[in-house]
Amino acid sequence: MATTSQPLRGKTTCKKVFWAVFPHACFILSLVIYAFLGALMFSHIEGNRGVTLDEEYRTFLQNLTCLARKLSDNVTENEKMFKNDIRELFSTADPVWFTNPEERWSFFGSLFFCCTVFTTVGYGNTYPVTRIGKYLCMLYALFGIPLMFLVLTDMGDILATVLSKSYKEFRKLQSKIQASKLCSGCTCSKRNELKSRAQSKTVINEPLTIMEVLRSQSGMKRRPVKYRNVELFEMLIARENENTQPARNKSMERWSSCPELTRAKTVSRVIENFDKIGKELEKLDVPIVLMVLVIFVYISCAAAILPKWERNMDFQEAFYFCFITLTTIGFGDTKLEHPKFFLFFSLYIMIGMEIVFIAFKLGQDRLIVLYKKVISFCAEKNMPSKKIYPK
Repeated sequence: MATTSQPLRGKTTCKKVFWAVFPHACFILSLVIYAFLGALMFSHIEGNRGVTLDEEYRTFLQNLTCLARKLSDNVTENEKMFKNDIRELFSTADPVWFTNPEERWSFFGSLFFCCTVFTTVGYGNTYPVTRIGKYLCMLYALFGIPLMFLVLTDMGDILATVLSKSYKEFRKLQSKIQASKLCSGCTCSKRNELKSRAQSKTVINEPLTIMEVLRSQSGMKRRPVKYRNVELFEMLIARENENTQPARNKSMERWSSCPELTRAKTVSRVIENFDKIGKELEKLDVPIVLMVLVIFVYISCAAAILPKWERNMDFQEAFYFCFITLTTIGFGDTKLEHPKFFLFFSLYIMIGMEIVFIAFKLGQDRLIVLYKKVISFCAEKNMPSKKIYPK
């Protein structure tokens, strides 16, 4: 029986772990599939569009030709004026004129665009040009942004649990270190004295046996007897057996008698896991300074790695780029030369956005507490003082 029970326990634990991880994996897998489908859609629509020369592009070429003709043989006299004119002219140029749609809207380029859409970063370097692409971009963002927020909330529960447990363990370790320092300051005589006092004060209460209980009930003979001694003895034995017997595994009994009940119970547990999304994030209570430190370290690690991929960035520029990305501001002033490499950073972006989201949530809670204190203080100041009249 022992050999057969161990495989059954292993299978049940594997099933429990699978159904516990299933909601989280379902959300992440849905987001990955959604991103890949969007990349295929936009690469087909925007990548295969024809290059049309509109009137603005023709006007730009005419102005550029006129500036080139006005440049006289003496370059030193008109050099400054030519630089200003050429700078103003190129500021009105559309970057779409100088890019090949097939290169810009490749599969990886479209995947990078989809990530910037549902993460609400929106750098502005890549955007749809065709009318169908614009309509599909709005529809894609309409469903992709809620899905992204759902993944962020789900991952927020995991990160909140890790952060809260780590902070609690840190506080326990800190209290133990402080207690050990206090104990090291005491002498051995004081320790022995404290131990003797503690031992003298401790009283071990052992459970009474059935015979001792019956002896203590000797006064029951004088009272009107409701139960006989035999019935009382049987009731005490039954109660003692209930406390000493190991709890029976009801799930195994249901499985052996009716497997449909355990399946329904498993499904209900999975549904309860979906309903608990966001609960752990609301319970999180760690110092806001700790979250700021975590964000600084997290961004600094990426800022040290990113310049190895992007040669036009140093540590400060990469730090600024990561902060603007994780806070979903996305100015687009810093451009990436290799967006394919940054796609491997997508997991980093999601986790970083979640850490920033948790920090914003904690900051919001602290602001609410501050506003409550200010309002209550102002209300107490404006409260009229009670006048005591003589009797």
